[in-house]
Amino acid sequence: MAPRTVFLIDVDNTLLDNDRLQNDLKTHLEDEYGREARERYWTIFADRWEKIGYADYLGALQLYREEDLHDPRLLRMSSWMVDYPFESLLHGRALEVIAHLKSFGQVVILSDGDAVFQPRKIERSGLWKAAEGHVLVYIHKEEMVEDIEGRYPADRYVIVDDKIRILTAFKNAWLDRATTVLPRQGHYAADPVLLASFPPPDFSVAHIGDLLDFDLGDPLDLPGKRRLQ
Repeated sequence: MAPRTVFLIDVDNTLLDNDRLQNDLKTHLEDEYGREARERYWTIFADRWEKIGYADYLGALQLYREEDLHDPRLLRMSSWMVDYPFESLLHGRALEVIAHLKSFGQVVILSDGDAVFQPRKIERSGLWKAAEGHVLVYIHKEEMVEDIEGRYPADRYVIVDDKIRILTAFKNAWLDRATTVLPRQGHYAADPVLLASFPPPDFSVAHIGDLLDFDLGDPLDLPGKRRLQ
């Protein structure tokens, strides 16, 4: 029997341009509610992210609302967030990459996030359908190795993520059973301090779409094939 390979693919800044979403949100907040409101919301958002370890857009909005219960404009902020055209954030050829990887193994969307906004982002962008419902959203996915392995047992895991910290955690957990791939997209993948703080990934690519150029049938043994650089 051929080795079973599972591809675990991150969402934010790996398949979707989450940096653009945040920039659009900041612009919307300032245009609709003013600079003070934008700065206050973003302070709450950043503080909450630091506390819980993931981006909680709607949770931050609820905390902001508690500071000003009498501003009716706040009730429309959530509509902008949940109705955002998430499909416009897809990195070039992201859906093609998912289809391509399916020919080599099981594809699973693996993300951190809350239980409302993050699943909606994945569904509305088309990623949920592309992965045929194989979607996992955790609070801290790097701490859920046993759960992931129980749901998707494999001989080999290929983890595609823009955060070198996450790649390192899975590499430490699965050792030679893990192949780590870093798409150099978004501010985390471009941060020299972060990159220098962890071992390099097995492979890196400039863009997620570059994975279409590679035969990933045996991610740990690519002699004679074009290697990920």
